[in-house]
Parts: sequence; structure tokens; C-alpha cells
Amino acid sequence: MRLPTRPRYGLRTMLDVAVHQREGAPVLMRDIAERQGISEKYLEHVVNGLRRAELLHSVRGPRGGYYLGRPAESITLLDIYEATDGRALSLDCLGEEAASCDRASTCAARSAWEGLYGAMREYLGGITLRELVERQVEMEAAGSQMFYI
Repeated sequence: MRLPTRPRYGLRTMLDVAVHQREGAPVLMRDIAERQGISEKYLEHVVNGLRRAELLHSVRGPRGGYYLGRPAESITLLDIYEATDGRALSLDCLGEEAASCDRASTCAARSAWEGLYGAMREYLGGITLRELVERQVEMEAAGSQMFYI
């Protein structure tokens, strides 16, 4: 299974903002792009979805940038995924188009996809940005420790 780029970059962006947002100071897009290795032009597209979903807020001007739209503990991976790529696991037969499918009521494959869709939503909805920020901070701390013999 291949995860689209926008949700991956969206999560990296949200993690970056959550980790680097200090005392209410917004995080600059160029800093996010540089730390994450994402072009600013592409990052603008990712950020637009996050802003529309109110997961990120922006401040204009010389001291402008981005900050979380709500507390990290209330933002889930599902929120980020859907803000950047629409519905998790987009299949025509699971959406509104299902009504136009003449096999919908007798399709065993459709029930398998429904199960996967439900499992993805449950998994992504069960992980908060706060949990990932804590993991990120721990990993960075562990990576910066130096041992001498």
C-alpha cells in the first residue's frame, strides 16, 4: 500500500510546528521546508489543506508564520490525513458513487474494502499529534546522546 505524499508531508509539517512552536511564536514556512527537506512551493499546497481544516493558523508579516490551530492532544493522524488528502482510503465503491454501482449489494470485495477503511480510520483516529511529538522529542534526545569510552 502506498501512502500519498501530501498526508506524509502534512504530518511532518504538523510535527515540526508542534515541536518548534515556542511560547506562541509562529514557525516560519522556510524553516519547516528546510528542516523537512520539502520545497516551499509544494509545502504551500500541503499547508493550505491544513489551514482550511483549521489544524494550522497563520500570522502574516515580518514575525509571521504558522502555529497549531488547536492543542496537539486534540489533533489526530486522521485529521491530518483528511485535511491533506481527503478521505482515508478513497474508493469509488465506498463513497457516494456506491449507489450507482450495480454490484454493490453482491460484492464481497466491497465488504473487504469497507473493513480496511474502518480499520484505517480507527487506527489513524487513535493516534494524536501530542503522542507523536513526545516520541519525536524522545528520539531526538536519544540520538543526541554521545557515549565516550
